[in-house]
Amino acid sequence: MAFTVARFNLVDPDATPETLAARYRAALEMAAYADDRGIDTIQTEEHHGAGNNWLPSPFVFAGAVLGSTRRVAVTVSAIIGPLYDPLRLAEDIAVLDLIGKGRLVTVAGIGYRPEEYEAHGVDWGRRGKLQDLLLETLLKAWTGEPFTYQGRTVRVTPRPYTQPHPLLLVGGSSQAAARRAARLGLPFFPSAHLPELEAYYQERLAEYGTEGWTMMPAEKTPLLHVSEDPDRTWAEYGKHFLHEAQMYASWQSKDIRSAVKSTATTVDELRAEGVYRIVTPDECVALGAESLVLHPLCGGMPVDEGWRSLQLLCEHVLPRLTG
Repeated sequence: MAFTVARFNLVDPDATPETLAARYRAALEMAAYADDRGIDTIQTEEHHGAGNNWLPSPFVFAGAVLGSTRRVAVTVSAIIGPLYDPLRLAEDIAVLDLIGKGRLVTVAGIGYRPEEYEAHGVDWGRRGKLQDLLLETLLKAWTGEPFTYQGRTVRVTPRPYTQPHPLLLVGGSSQAAARRAARLGLPFFPSAHLPELEAYYQERLAEYGTEGWTMMPAEKTPLLHVSEDPDRTWAEYGKHFLHEAQMYASWQSKDIRSAVKSTATTVDELRAEGVYRIVTPDECVALGAESLVLHPLCGGMPVDEGWRSLQLLCEHVLPRLTG
């Protein structure tokens, strides 16, 4: 059985407040529908100051999803850790963990856009130290016991639902990220299929005497859209996939390694590349993939088309994967 993901970043380059409000509401309704039909996780993410309205507040959205659902996990992948106040984040995640009774999953990365740091008044050069402070503080805070934080004694309440603490993974594509995860005994989430980095993480676990595990993307992890007529859908809606692919690519330097990496400049190139794929229900079943990542509202996709894709997955693909 494939692990199934519905991804939402709420991008819409042409949005008005009215249409964006409708998109957010639709995303919550889609999450509730996906929850009822067995999708494994709703995944969301974070970027700031994007002209296409990329979601900047993943925990607010996660809270709304948790409140609209009963069983599906909600994965925030990934936050830009150094932009957060550690104590406030510890409180926010604890509350969300209680609301969801352990369904929140947080992946903490450090990001790759200096302009996001500048906008928040955070020193890009200190991002590694700030990430260490964040993670160390979260683990201490969630014990519910007093601890020393920057020279003063503090205590964070309430304690989370999940013990010993909410699920927290360290994301990244560098050895520094792998070391950080191993040192703290936290699971590691490479941002791409990087077996050599997974091996490095395992070596560091042995060195530090800690325990952990890796959640790594498959070698090929296409973002999917399900359609009865892929040719028509590419012709009508391919521009939405291309918009997101080009925006995301424009943020990535040559050193950034990501499971989603496109060099396409046209819809035809994007289709041939295979990073974004529009498939029929039969083709989706035939993929035989370990994970299926649906992106129903990609790049400003019309809500009605997003619903069609999600319903085809849930009604015509998932039953055949479990049968």
